[in-house]
Amino acid sequence: MKKISCIIIDDEPLASELVEIYVQKTPFLDHRGTFNSAVEALKILNEEKIDLVFLDIQMPDMNGIEFSKTLSPETKIIFTTAFKDYAFEGFKVSAVDYLLKPFSYQEFLVAANKVANLHSVRDPNPGPVEKNYIFVKSEYKQVKINLDDVYYFEGLKDYIKIWLLSQPKPVLTLMSLKLLEEELPEDKFMRVHRSFIVALDKINSIERGQILIKEERITIADQYKDKFNKFLETRSIH
Repeated sequence: MKKISCIIIDDEPLASELVEIYVQKTPFLDHRGTFNSAVEALKILNEEKIDLVFLDIQMPDMNGIEFSKTLSPETKIIFTTAFKDYAFEGFKVSAVDYLLKPFSYQEFLVAANKVANLHSVRDPNPGPVEKNYIFVKSEYKQVKINLDDVYYFEGLKDYIKIWLLSQPKPVLTLMSLKLLEEELPEDKFMRVHRSFIVALDKINSIERGQILIKEERITIADQYKDKFNKFLETRSIH
């Protein structure tokens, strides 16, 4: 069984330490980090695929309910809180479970197993699946991006601009190019620069180490040249 990657977000040290102990006792959980606030956890959530968040509700800066609304639908949530009044709100945001502090390892394991069961519903050895679209968070909503509509992705620090055939302005989303690259089909998209992933079928021409795509000239960085040249060899007629 593939391990479920998880993080803990709780501003109470004793509470987060207990959850850490429970996670380490559970063979199918892979602990990726513990954070004192939702803001501290943003970096890892943007850079890695996290399957599960053990999330406190009453925290500084942003409470757990509000923070959960910003997470990808793929990321499961188990709320951990001392306040039972939040249970209804927790289930409104599709939390898998709601643990009321103090909770035992048995209660923790029941909640964790619910997430494990959701994962096991999927084929553990799936064949290649053609991915035609993705959802990204932009301006407080999840936006569907048809991959056939994409010219290229442009990275700007913590954000990505998604340039599309169907509209002149790009879609802006908070995400790293590294995380996005892992989710894109390799036969359709390629990273050619630290700041660019291009749609291979939208390339107009290659000239002097630059890709011409849409109205943009994108330099092929040295570290990506070998991979790109191999792609060209498979598509070139000599």
